[in-house]
Amino acid sequence: MTRALILSLVALLGAVPAGAHRQEPVASPAGDSQSPPVFRSHANLVTLQVNVFDRRSQAVTELPQAAFRVYEDGVEQDIQFFADREVPVAVGLVMDNSSSMIARRDLVHAGVTAFADSSREADEMFTIVFNEHVRFGLPESIPFTRDHDLLLSAFTRFPAGGLTALHDAVISGLAHLAEASHQKRVLVVLSDGDDNASHASESNMLYRAAQSNALIYTIWTGDLTADRGNPRLLRTLAQRSGGVAYGPRSERETVSAFAAVAQNVRRGYSIGYTPSNSAADGTYRHVKVIVTASNRTLNVRTRDGYIAPDDRVDQAERGGAGDRE
Repeated sequence: MTRALILSLVALLGAVPAGAHRQEPVASPAGDSQSPPVFRSHANLVTLQVNVFDRRSQAVTELPQAAFRVYEDGVEQDIQFFADREVPVAVGLVMDNSSSMIARRDLVHAGVTAFADSSREADEMFTIVFNEHVRFGLPESIPFTRDHDLLLSAFTRFPAGGLTALHDAVISGLAHLAEASHQKRVLVVLSDGDDNASHASESNMLYRAAQSNALIYTIWTGDLTADRGNPRLLRTLAQRSGGVAYGPRSERETVSAFAAVAQNVRRGYSIGYTPSNSAADGTYRHVKVIVTASNRTLNVRTRDGYIAPDDRVDQAERGGAGDRE
């Protein structure tokens, strides 16, 4: 594949993670909460969205291509495309509005304000406000907005109270992100991590997170002194998607976490390579990205694999299409 062709493909894809085309929801296998993150590649060029953080969970920018190495099933791959530019993002803010948040309404408003103030004009945003009900904060006719005032007004539409359906809210947020026009997609979840009202299970939520191309950032609002909440689940949710979990210890740190997420979500690196294993066998390929920078401890976040194309499936689909004609 020539460099010109690769660049043309990337321009068309917008540095899209492999498999960023829309997928219908897939039910997780029973008890499959530990299944690896999966995205599907239907072209030779595999693209990865890679985020690099320092020990303070701050995004590390301006690293050269030479600092990155990509391995597929243990075999180093030839990086054929590399970009580190800031891009517009689609962001869903999923905010807990249950009884535990009654006294924290001002905190939520301040955090969302900090996030909106740090966003860019081209970003697409929406909100979900949940207790035992999962509600979209924007009017039904407005799936995404760039209007900060409209975004903030969503949190005054529904009074706080009730139970907590965290799993359902995250799944709804991921499904809505799939409709965004921007290819970089982020879900920001504010919650204490408890769930006592969802129809979906924890394992199903984690499976959907792994299937999605969205990065998930979580901000914990639990009570450290009372040992309340489930920060472990929020950490797992973030890790499953390649995102970051924040555990602020004060309201001031919570607001700062929103601002940090807003800065981090637009940063990162897009890496493209053509796999040395060209077999179209539908197998799962493990991917690992290693970043080397002198005298720095860095944390690399990206998905850890993809499913290769399967000629058998493609042939069956073509045959089915022919029968319908």
